[in-house]
This record gives sequence, C-alpha cells and structure tokens, in this order.
Amino acid sequence: MTDKTPTVVLVHGAFAENSSWTGVIAELKTRGINAVAVSNELRGPALDGSRVAAQVREIDGPVVLVGHSYGGAVITAAANEADNVTGLVYVAAFLPDEGESLQDLLGSFPANDFPAGLVPHTLPTADGGEETYLSIALDKFPTLFAADVEDADLLARTQKAIAAAAFDEKAGPASWKRLPVHVLVATGDAAIPPEGERIMAARAKATTIEVDGSHAVAVSQPKAVADFIATAVEAGAAR
Repeated sequence: MTDKTPTVVLVHGAFAENSSWTGVIAELKTRGINAVAVSNELRGPALDGSRVAAQVREIDGPVVLVGHSYGGAVITAAANEADNVTGLVYVAAFLPDEGESLQDLLGSFPANDFPAGLVPHTLPTADGGEETYLSIALDKFPTLFAADVEDADLLARTQKAIAAAAFDEKAGPASWKRLPVHVLVATGDAAIPPEGERIMAARAKATTIEVDGSHAVAVSQPKAVADFIATAVEAGAAR
C-alpha cells in the first residue's frame, strides 16, 4: 500500500459494539491497511453521522467508511460532512435514500421474525423525560443476529441498545449517489432480509458480493469481509 492508501473507518450498528470489528481489523492489518473502529452512540443517523464525521475529519488523508447494519445509515450521513471520504462499504447494512427512514425500508422488504425478538427499555433523559431503547432478547439473539457465531451468547450479553426513534428518523442526502459504493450481502441474514440488501445494492449501482453468513458476518467471516473492504480501499487509492 502507498501513502495514498485510505484509512478504513469501521462503524458498528445496532445491538453490537466496536469490538465486533476486531477480526476484520486484524485481517486488514495483514494487508497493510490501517483501520479503526469508531464510537457509534446509536441515537439516530443524523447525530451519529455528525459524530462519526468529526472523527473522520481528524484523519490525515483519504478515508473509506464501512458501516454494518444501522451503521450503513450512519456512514451515509457522515460522508456528507467529511470531505476526505473516498468510498463507502455497506456490510449487511441499510442504504437509505433521502427522506427514507429505516422503518420505511424494513416495511418494503419481506417480513421476518426479527421484530418479535426486540425488547423495549424505558430510560431517563438528561432533561427529566423518558425515551425508549431496544435490545434483542438474550435467548433470541443467536438465531436472529449471529447464527453462525460460536460465542453468540457473549455477543448477546455485550450488545448495545439503540434508540427506538432512530428507526423513524428520515435520512438526509444519499452520499452513496456520488461516491463509489460497495455492498456485501449476507445470505443468511435474519435481521435485514437478504433480498432487501440486494434491492438497496442494485438501487445504488454498487459493486456487490454475497457471503454465506449471518447478520454478524463481520464476526463470523472476518477474512471475507476484509477482502471485500480491501477492494474498496484499492479503488479509493486509485482516486
């Protein structure tokens, strides 16, 4: 890799946290690609995107943004606020168009059992109010999120809940319309229907591959995910 090789910034999605990218980071390191998993608060695509963008702007040089699941909506927003982003990679992720919410997208895809596995939590806000967060029931997490992960129970017990309102927030401008886009479809995904991932990839005219994996494909198939990210990095370096 050269001095122009983009840094990979990895953004986790709902019901996950930074360490879900550990295997991918290790694989990218063997390829000489610098990667970092940034914090994602799971409060809503606009705010989360702005916070990710602030971290991206601190990086000297080009960046390829990678988002998993809800993280796809976050990188879509973040790329609009960071001029050094040269490419987007969506790993079993949402690619919302402007004005779309994640709930809009889910409602247009084939129904699955995922909504029934969600557990609501009412939490206090700083101003004395309340807001609802969602997690996946521990006993349903392996099947719905990480069916091919040996230590899925550990992932379930370290999952990060997401603000329920994040699913209803309308997306801003779709940065995937102006940047190179790569999409990895997880064919065994029980969270976002694989057909929905294919529809979003086709709409974005993305370079697309399919990997036999669950929604937690970055954990179960880190080499395949890293290989795919590397192709986006090479494309970004060429730009």
